[in-house]
Amino acid sequence: MAAVHSPSTEDWWRDAVIYQVYPRSFADGDGDGTGDLAGVRDALPYLAELGVDAVWFTPWYRSPMVDGGYDVADYRAIDPTFGTLEDAEKLISEAAELGLRTIVDIVPNHVSDQHAWFRAALEAGPGSPERELFHFRPGRGENGELPPNSWPSQFAGTTWTRVPDGEWYLHLFTPEQPDLNWNHPAVRREHEDVLRFWFERGVSGVRIDSAALLAKHPGLPDFVEDTDPHPYIDQDEIHDIYRSWRAIADQYGGVFVGEVWLPDSDRFARYLRPDELHTAFNFNFLACPWEAGRLRRTIDDTLAEHALVKAPATWVLCNHDVTRTVTRYGRADTGFDFATKAFGTPTDLALGTRRARAAALLTLALPGSVYLYQGEELGLPEADIPLDRIEDPMHFRSGGTDPGRDGCRVPLPWTAEAPHYGFGSRSEPWLPQPEDWAPYAVDCQSADPDSMLSLYRAALRLRRSGTGFGDGPMTWLPTADGVLAFTRPHGLICVVNLSGRPTDLPPHEQLLLASGPLDAQRRLPDDTAVWLRL
Repeated sequence: MAAVHSPSTEDWWRDAVIYQVYPRSFADGDGDGTGDLAGVRDALPYLAELGVDAVWFTPWYRSPMVDGGYDVADYRAIDPTFGTLEDAEKLISEAAELGLRTIVDIVPNHVSDQHAWFRAALEAGPGSPERELFHFRPGRGENGELPPNSWPSQFAGTTWTRVPDGEWYLHLFTPEQPDLNWNHPAVRREHEDVLRFWFERGVSGVRIDSAALLAKHPGLPDFVEDTDPHPYIDQDEIHDIYRSWRAIADQYGGVFVGEVWLPDSDRFARYLRPDELHTAFNFNFLACPWEAGRLRRTIDDTLAEHALVKAPATWVLCNHDVTRTVTRYGRADTGFDFATKAFGTPTDLALGTRRARAAALLTLALPGSVYLYQGEELGLPEADIPLDRIEDPMHFRSGGTDPGRDGCRVPLPWTAEAPHYGFGSRSEPWLPQPEDWAPYAVDCQSADPDSMLSLYRAALRLRRSGTGFGDGPMTWLPTADGVLAFTRPHGLICVVNLSGRPTDLPPHEQLLLASGPLDAQRRLPDDTAVWLRL
């Protein structure tokens, strides 16, 4: 039976390990080829045994699934693919019984074009109150045939779509995701009610998708490269929205994590002021190449920008949008950038796996909280999806040049010898699983003390039961070039070797955990990390 654990303080989020579940691909409880909440409920003991503190679910709401559920048609209903609202309530309750908190995903920038509000806006016509909830505008040109402005899309392609009556509507993502007008009080009231709806059902937190995009410049001016301020990213008005949200969260003891991509440290830190969001994702660390100097600078910059507002840092290696860690770390370019994604990039999976194991210990030893994307604990590589099976709109809107994000969203392997690796489907899952994934299955790795899963379980067990982990100070130690070493409270030391040659360990009394074996001289090999205790 899985051990039951519970974060012990109100500030559990400052040092929690949060597991990201992409419901379509976690476990299939009804056998229809798509993961669902019944599958997650059955697997809750696995998550409790893994040793995480909370589970974040990407959108499980009613949706046409044009963009993997980020096109929401109803924030208060579960998509039938995943189950029912009652299933979600049972899942939240059963997770809590195992000491697992629940975080849900809110998508406030846009809704689905199937949302009742947008359908009403299309029917009501130009100048109607219904259209004021969105960004409808007349076109430019002699006959309104040109888009209202030149804003670039977050995906490839245009940000405007024309409707039959001649007006255009704004969508920073796909045409099926019309942007909401956050200057309208009804939009604000609706989302505040949605927050209360889920907090009252027992969720502990909310992840905010595209958190810096909600507010737009009221005149919707043309985009000019390197303009400041940007017309739709990080507008000052957005902070009033999050202050009102924080007041609601405080009533329920809930927390927020924002998806905030900003290069300016000071601007980023504003989202984490005490009366706004609790935490934000650390994309600079996620995208950083496997290079000692750049990692150290990224860690220092992260801690410095969070110190400005006394917020805890977050650390993440992968999520449902980016190339799997073992694949990325096995490439010549080990960083991540959406603009450079391409088909056929060579990768050395053995090298990438060694580095991913070392990165796991680095990440879990840093001050703050950690997000762990499903399958990372299994060391899953990025899957090559046949062209006729790709579903991600990023692929299609790029004209087929971008492989999209489906490769990191393939259903998990649970049982090596079972059909579809025990994912639970009676027929082919919604995305095809690679034919060579049997060794990655949970049952195989559970029996192997040297597996990636065993490493994560051991690391999370030490992090939970040991001292010196989580939020708090850290101090760099002097090292040879290419080696990262730092101390945490109570004599904890983390050493990560990226130098290309073995390195001596600093003085210590106990070796707690290593990502790989030491060499014959008890030195730390290249692309290996270790936890020590003084």
